Amino acid sequence: MNFDLNDEQRQLADSLSRLLADHYGFERRRALGRTGTGTDPETWTRLASLGVTALGIPETFGGLGGGAEDRLPVMQALGRALVIEPYLASAVLATTAVREAGTAAQKAALLPGLADGTLRLAWAHDESAGRHAPLWVETTAHAGPDGWRLDGGKAGVLHGAEASRLVVTARVRGEAEDEDGLALFIVDPKDDGVAMRAYRLLDDTAAADVSLHHARAEPLGDPAGTACAASAIRAVAAAGIAAACADVVGAMEAALALTTDYVRTRRQFGRPIGDYQAMRHRIADMCVSVELARSMAVAAALASDEPGHEDAATELSRAKVIIGTHARSVCHAAIQAHGGIGMTEEYAVAHCLRRIHVMEQLFGDGEAHVRRLAETLP
Repeated sequence: MNFDLNDEQRQLADSLSRLLADHYGFERRRALGRTGTGTDPETWTRLASLGVTALGIPETFGGLGGGAEDRLPVMQALGRALVIEPYLASAVLATTAVREAGTAAQKAALLPGLADGTLRLAWAHDESAGRHAPLWVETTAHAGPDGWRLDGGKAGVLHGAEASRLVVTARVRGEAEDEDGLALFIVDPKDDGVAMRAYRLLDDTAAADVSLHHARAEPLGDPAGTACAASAIRAVAAAGIAAACADVVGAMEAALALTTDYVRTRRQFGRPIGDYQAMRHRIADMCVSVELARSMAVAAALASDEPGHEDAATELSRAKVIIGTHARSVCHAAIQAHGGIGMTEEYAVAHCLRRIHVMEQLFGDGEAHVRRLAETLP
């Protein structure tokens, strides 16, 4: 397994890090978190101009190609800067759904806009009763004389309120957790049958709960091809897990950098606290955790790019559990090293912990993935 970035990935990561350092500092991010949407059109335009929104989209549709491995350094950079733009929601989740399930005409209509950032979609799949079950869908779809209609609800839709369209999972037949009977649909959030309650997650990321009452919908792909829909949902989840793992690694790197700088300058009894052996050991433990998490994020990215491999699901669950465990350890140690200032709104290290908690809840929390791993045991 190759853990090193190639030249193109390294150059893109360096350019993105410089862009975020120049235009998305922590104070700027805090200010955006207090606005209505929490997003910045100028930042999104800069991200698109850099080409990061085109990753994972075939070149025939205006993209740059690649997969989770190519998005890995991008997600790490976004995690380090604690970016709350809709990159995960639109450029990773919704883009993967369109690429995996859409017809040729739908891909031609949607993917170029996703690639250049002029179109933003949101992935609406999770439901309150699902409790991290990957294929739990109670939302129903019915075909009538005036087309398809959806009834049900979706919870925690990332950046749902700002999206141009929603990619919604629904059930054309079967029970809530059946693999058979699933389909994907495109829904206009401004439709009369769509109601939305927008709110912010713990790290200021925008999210929404969506209610669907006889909402008009366009099938994404063939609604009769339920095996394809289930495969697409799994592909979206895999891409999301890999992206979340990389994002968390970036937040861990930020927490480590903040702590290292702090212990070098904070003085007690006439000397920097970083000179004390106990603090040196704590920093060393944090470094080990970050390096381990980096390796696991690479493993998750590779598994996401090979969803048909027999060990892919196991690798993704293992990465989610291990990275989440070490991320909490790193951030708790970082806050303890800072003392009281580490828990204030004005200091970034507490926001690193918030980011990690949010990412841990996406695509199945640690307990859910431990259960999945246990099911693979003989």
